[in-house]
Order: sequence, then structure tokens, then C-alpha cells
Amino acid sequence: MIVRRGEKCPVGREQAVPSFANWQLATTPRFLGQADIDRLLAACDGEDRLRDRAVILLLARLGLRASEVANLAFGEIDWVAGRITRAGKGRREERLPLTQEIGDAILAYIERARPRVATTRVFLTSAAPVRPLSRIAVKCIVRRALDRAGVKSIHRGAHVLRHSAATTMLRNGASLAGVGAVLRHRSPSVTALYAKVDIGLLSEIAQPWGGGLPC
Repeated sequence: MIVRRGEKCPVGREQAVPSFANWQLATTPRFLGQADIDRLLAACDGEDRLRDRAVILLLARLGLRASEVANLAFGEIDWVAGRITRAGKGRREERLPLTQEIGDAILAYIERARPRVATTRVFLTSAAPVRPLSRIAVKCIVRRALDRAGVKSIHRGAHVLRHSAATTMLRNGASLAGVGAVLRHRSPSVTALYAKVDIGLLSEIAQPWGGGLPC
């Protein structure tokens, strides 16, 4: 059927127009370079920024999600073994390394800046009424730190630091499997997304070409 100029398209005919393809994991991960991460941490120096520095380190070094940082409890930190234990999906225990840098930052906040409030949650608001941080509050901490550091990025949320952690680990020699373990990916295909930031890493997941040569 031909629709002439000025005529209306029959009802339902718009369903025949094909949609654009949207391939899973087709995008390139958003991340900050090491120089920007250094500037971000420098913007959290000082006694009045001890909480913010610990929060940023958990996001940028371990790739924790904003909600995981907000809900971090004292009982999840094993100071002796040097690890953080999180309750993951399906009530699985997920263990992450508590590095010296992160441990020192958390201790500095607890001992010198954290309000004395009876709660098991580690991170609290600094202004009254004092209460545990929310996921939104963690995101606000990141945005304010980015502004103070003068980091020019269209991605202003906490999740960009999770991508940055993965990218930094890969560029420092970690394997895709190792990064997947730290980020707690349930599927290797999700971790493979980060190989796009390094051409050399693409060879680890590239599949051989099955077709013939064009000439």
C-alpha cells in the first residue's frame, strides 16, 4: 500500500518501522584517568575532609557501589585479616582486600572526625541531625569533590569511580578475572567490557575470525 503525500498513515502501521539495534555491553566504560583520581583525593586533604577521603578511596580503589559505602558497618571490617566482608546477592559472602591506604583513611575518620553516635554504620553525616550516610549522600560527596578538584567530566556520579577502579587495575597489570573478582561480577562478559580501554587487553577476549580473506 502506498501512502500519498497529505494522507495519514493507517493506524498501527508505525509498528512496522524497525527500531535501532541496542547491543548489550556495546558502550565504552566511563572512567577518570589516574591524574584526575589523584586530584580528587588531593581535594579531600585536611582534617575536615577525613570522611570524604575514606569514602572516595573505597569507591576509587575497591570499586564499591555508593550504596555499599553508605551501608558499610563496623562488623564487616576485619582489621586483623585485612579485609572487608560484604553480603552480596543471594546472601553470598564477598571478601575484599582492606589495603593499608584505605584502612588508614577509615581509622583516621573514626578516631578524629566521626561523631559519637550509637550506630553500627561507619559513615555518618557531618551536620545535624547526625545519621548514617545514604546512597544519595555518597553521590553528593563525589560531586562536591569533583568540583573542588576541578575535574572536568560529564560523568559526575559515584559509579564513574567504580569504572575508574576497574580501568586502573587493568592498566596496572591485573587480569580480567582478577578485576571481576574485586568488582564481584557474576558474569565474565561484564568484566570483558573494560578490555575496551586497553587495546592490548582486547587480545585476551578476541575470537578468531571464522570467515575467509576478502582477497
